[in-house]
Amino acid sequence: MAAEVETMFSVRVKPWHGIGTIVENCPNSKEAMCLAGLDWQVEQKEVYTSDGTLILGYKANVRDIDQSILGVVSDRYQVVQNEEAFAFTDELLEDGVQYETAGSLQGGRRTFLLARLPQRFIIAGDEISPYFVIMNSHDASCSIKAAMTPVRVVCQNTLNLAFRKAKRTWMTKHTSNIMERIEDARNTLQFAERYMGELGRGIDELAKKHLTDKKAMEYMSEFFPITEDMTTAQKKNNLALLNDMKARYFDAPDLQDLGKNAYRFINAVSDFATHADPIRRTKNYRENLFLKTIEGNPFIDKAYQMAYAA
Repeated sequence: MAAEVETMFSVRVKPWHGIGTIVENCPNSKEAMCLAGLDWQVEQKEVYTSDGTLILGYKANVRDIDQSILGVVSDRYQVVQNEEAFAFTDELLEDGVQYETAGSLQGGRRTFLLARLPQRFIIAGDEISPYFVIMNSHDASCSIKAAMTPVRVVCQNTLNLAFRKAKRTWMTKHTSNIMERIEDARNTLQFAERYMGELGRGIDELAKKHLTDKKAMEYMSEFFPITEDMTTAQKKNNLALLNDMKARYFDAPDLQDLGKNAYRFINAVSDFATHADPIRRTKNYRENLFLKTIEGNPFIDKAYQMAYAA
């Protein structure tokens, strides 16, 4: 397969690369698992050398439907099945949370579930839709994580800003105990609400920070410096990328009413980070962008640090 997306479903929109099932709605996490092709189990098996010698202290995580090896882990590693990892989110449905997308990445090594919160936020004149994504892994690359990923509706830019006062990512428990699942679901909503409250205050503050065109250009040039020790090709590439970001800041129609301020700068960088074509597009480019909703996008993080210090 040419991309890291393995299986996937999506509500009302076409999934990445045309892979997966499109549905009108998804009633629960079990249905999401089935639609996304995640209704499989991970089994642990012994690991042997090529000559048949047992390797002590390690197990292979193997997918039951095709016997593919998802990872080799310590024998202390506890498998969390997809159904277990995402089941607690069903407790959120009564609060209006809606499942949007779920899928498998990297040959099943990572699985995810994306959900939209019901609230509609108007911040600095913009409509912001709050989403959170749950990520599970079967290769020990990460624990079960949840992360907020707000989206500016008018242009679909993500606003994954890192705040000290509110978590953007947090760990989730995995348990079959219904009361603990309910508690974990409530904690997830509390983290989400705190983050969105901090996002509102942060954006309002950024919108009040005026940026001169000169200062905005200085900031953008820090992303793509052009120095004498660069090759001609490197200078050409950086200039092309800088001009792309510059056009997004000065000319994007959806930013014309925001004024010349730090919030406009954040949006321009976010637009570039999530939508601009790289100089060299890898086959896994879009999947890696999605993974940054959990891990953080260094461009957006850097832009926020610059804008906050303005």
